[in-house]
Formats: sequence, structure tokens, C-alpha cells
Amino acid sequence: MEGLETVVLLGLAVLAGAILAPRVRVAAPLLLLVFGLLLGFVPQLRQIELPPETVLLIFLPVMLFWESLTTSLRSIRRDLRGIVLLSTLLVIASALAVAGVAHLLGLPWNTALILGAALAPPDATAVAALGRMLPRRNFMLLKAESLTNDGTALVLYAIAVGATLGGSYTPINIAGLFALSYLGGAAAGILVAGAAYLLLVRVRDPLIINIGLLITPFAAFLLAEAIKASGVLAVVAAGLIISFTSSRISTAASRRQTESAWPLGSYLLNGALFVLIGLQVQAATHEIDARDVGRLLLSTVAVWLVLIIIRFVFQTFSIAVIRILDRRPSQRQRRMSYRARIVSSIVGFRGAVSLAIALSVPSALKDGTPLPGRDDIIFISAGVIVLTMLVQGPLLPTVVRWAKLPDEAEEEELRLAELAISSAAVTAVDELAHELRINADVHGRIADEYRSHLSAMQALRGGSDPEATTQSRQEETTLRQALLDRKREALLGLSAAPFKTVLPRRNSSKPSPMSRSTPAGPRACLRWMSPRKSSQTTSREIRDLDPTVPTIKPAGSVGSMFGLTRSQFPRRATNDGRSGRSP
Repeated sequence: MEGLETVVLLGLAVLAGAILAPRVRVAAPLLLLVFGLLLGFVPQLRQIELPPETVLLIFLPVMLFWESLTTSLRSIRRDLRGIVLLSTLLVIASALAVAGVAHLLGLPWNTALILGAALAPPDATAVAALGRMLPRRNFMLLKAESLTNDGTALVLYAIAVGATLGGSYTPINIAGLFALSYLGGAAAGILVAGAAYLLLVRVRDPLIINIGLLITPFAAFLLAEAIKASGVLAVVAAGLIISFTSSRISTAASRRQTESAWPLGSYLLNGALFVLIGLQVQAATHEIDARDVGRLLLSTVAVWLVLIIIRFVFQTFSIAVIRILDRRPSQRQRRMSYRARIVSSIVGFRGAVSLAIALSVPSALKDGTPLPGRDDIIFISAGVIVLTMLVQGPLLPTVVRWAKLPDEAEEEELRLAELAISSAAVTAVDELAHELRINADVHGRIADEYRSHLSAMQALRGGSDPEATTQSRQEETTLRQALLDRKREALLGLSAAPFKTVLPRRNSSKPSPMSRSTPAGPRACLRWMSPRKSSQTTSREIRDLDPTVPTIKPAGSVGSMFGLTRSQFPRRATNDGRSGRSP
């Protein structure tokens, strides 16, 4: 029962965060992290543990796979060099910088290196949740980096832990570990994605397709772990390949199902993870001696500042080196301005992977003695995670507005793409209607709708102001959503009000037995309650008035789904002026 209570509690916390976040104008992950910190004050909840294997085996495969599916391969190809530098050399530089500062503040070198490996990589799930306000190119660059840097961090962690436990490594050993992590992980992901493609390309059932997609990240992760490679990279590689081949695998029905189910599952897991991080931070503080709190708080702030500074310095240095080595004019468009580098430094959030690495640190050495500084690693890691989210998260919108990063090229590409597909639809509608033998009225209505949409798109693109064009599209979307809400309200109102507000009155030569001035007998009531042909007339009349209103049948069939009962079916006027019910 304790496990079920935990699940319900996490679900309620995620629900509360989703409801309150728009009202208080705070990103939902930040609010959920605060909820976790507050829940940690409850002694019973403080006992909830977050096993590292749970994060690595359950949470990460699903969330990383979904983020990989929604990552632009074109953006990765365009900025591949920068992504490789940030996900490898920057992670190593960050780990060494953190280790140096932590050692100066009192941690042994081996423990400091473990701490550096834990905090070096920005977290993909935190970046995806908090970095969406960035321009598209900057967001995709950061997202691709955060998806691939975990492999470097996990190799550094394995080396640091192995050295702490008495192992020794040569440069050749280290190079082999990196090669196995990256190449083995990529190979495992490619193999699993290829098998999934060969299976799913022959399937048209959307349910089977999505079940196959759900199994794919776990299979890739397990295969990579079996060969001692990076399971995280295997999941990312599989997701990118499935994303590239999705047009051959997915159908329209499966895409609709995917776009509904996967974001929901990812949001729930992500939200629960942030709540659990808050709980673990509380638990970590209770393991620390009160005399060490001041030193650890100072270490936490120092490490946090070093991570921000080293990211900015590394990007500045790498741009200077690339400028010297590569003088092509095309490289000038790829270089980040100093404002963009400041934004990139602020957006380097830490999250679940850092905490999972910290929690997985062995508690004892080979001889059984406690590993020195393990509690310090957990405390500092948890503190840095909190600082990156609760300080950098609210600060990011202000920094983005100050930076004024351009994003018109991406917006123009999206407009051109939408214009191209609308033109293709208008060109094909007549041919498809003829092939499918579509009714002329239906054909004409759909063709007019697509031509009208294309004309609107062309008119919007003809405008000279991109902001005005974007505003016009947003207003169109807002109006359409408002109309859908109004239609839904009208449909739901049919179950709460008589249909006489919708339908024209119609005289009847024979009043209903339920409308007589004298009480109706049992037989008359039974006759009225029994289904009759005329009961279908009401539904047909409604459809004639508004084709978008679905057929409503008597209670016990589809009508019961809308909460309709016999007593709520419409009254109508009779010849003698009395009100009667439709039979």
C-alpha cells in the first residue's frame, strides 16, 4: 500500500503544479521542485527513496526517447561541431573545474572528481521543460547537447569511482571506455531502431505501432547496458532514427495517438521526477552534521558559480579557436554572440541524471571503510540542482529578453513549409476526390476550405511585418479554439436544457400520455418509455440544423454517454396548447 500511496501523492503534486503554475506565472518544474522540498518536511514522506536505477531504467528512457523524437535532425547536422564540443570537451572541462574548486574547499581529490562527473552534464529533461522560451535554434542546440553529454559524464564517473576503489587507468584504457560508451551505445540504438523499423513498417494498427515505440527505448537501453556501453546514448540514437523514419512507420491515426499519449506520459514522469528531487534534497540535508552545513553551503554556491563561468569561458575560447582555424564565410553565421553565450550559460540546468549519479556513489571502499565525502557529494549535488532551477529558471526569461536573440529564419522556414503543404493539398484535392468517389457537396466544401486557407496564408506571407503575421495567426488560432469551446458548450447544454431552445416547435395531433391532465396509468408510462421510431426523429432534426452535433439516441445507448435521460428529452407543443414530451 505504501507504493500506491506514493504514486497517488506524486500524481496529486503534479496535478497541483499543473494547475497553479499558470496562475502564479512560474514554470511548472520549479513549482514541483518547491512542492518536493515542502513535502520533505513531513517525516513520513522523508522516507521515500529515489533509487538511482529507477531514474536510469524507468524515467530516463521514456523522457529521452520522446525528446529525441521531437529533436530536429537538420538542426543537429547544421550545428554538429558545436554539439560535439559541448557534449564532450565542455563536460570534461566542467568536471575538472568543479573538482578543483571542491578540492580547494576540503574534499579529497577522488571524491571531488566524482562530484565533478555528477554535475558536469546539463540535464535533458530540465532543459526541455525550462528552455522552451529560447529561440528555436538555440533551444535545439542546447537540447541536442543535453541528450548526448550524459555518455561523457557516465564514463568520467566510472573512471573516478574506479580510481577511488583502487583501480588504475592509462590513457589507452580511458580512450577505450569513451569509444565503447559512444560507439557501443550508438550501435545498440541503431540496431534496436532498425529492428523496430522492420517490424513497424509492416503494421497499420496505431495501437500496435505505439506499443512498439514504447518498447523501443527500453530495449535499446538494456542492450547497451549488456555490452557495457551507454544506455542513454542508445536511447537517443534509437529515437533520432525513429524520428527520421517516422514518415514510413507512422500513420495519421498513430501520430494522433502518439501526440496525445507520449507528451502526457513524459509530463507525468518529468513532474514526478522533480517532486522526488525535492524530497531527496530534504533527505540529504538531514544526513549532514550541523557543524558542516556552513562549509557545504559555501561549497555548493562556489560549485554552482563555477559551472556557469566555465560554460561561458569554454564557449568563448572555442569560438576564438574556430575563428582562427576556419575562415569560411559560412562559419560567421554559426558563431554565437556574447549575449547568446550568456544565455547559454544561464540555461545549463542540472537535474535527474546528476542526482542519480550522486546517489549511486558507493557507500564504502573495498576494505569496508566508509567512502570519504559521500554525504558531501549528495548534499552539494542536490544544492546545485536547486540553485540552477530556482535561480537560473526565473532569471532566464529576463536574460532572453535582454539578449534579443533573432529567430526570424526559423519562423520564415515554418511559414514556407506550411504554405507548401497547403498548396499541395489544394492541388491534390480534386484528384483525390475523384479517385475516392467523394460526394460533390463534400468535395466542394473541403476544396473551398483548403483554398480559403491557402489564400489566407498567401496574404499573411505578403505582409512585411513578421510580428504582425505571427500575431494574426495567433488570433486566428484563438478564435477557432473559442468557437470549438462554444460548440462544446452548446452540445453539453443539450443535456441540461430542453431541446425546444434548439428545435422549431411542431404540432402533434396526439398528446403524450405523460402530458395529460389526469395521471397516466402504468401501461401508458411503459408505452412511452419503450423505444419508438419517432424517438430517432429528434436526433435527425438536430443533425439537419447543425451537422457537427452528433446523433443522440435514447438513454441506455449513446445518449447515456452525454448524461441524457428520458426526462430530459424535449417537450413540444400539442394541438390543445399543452406541453407534451416527444415520444
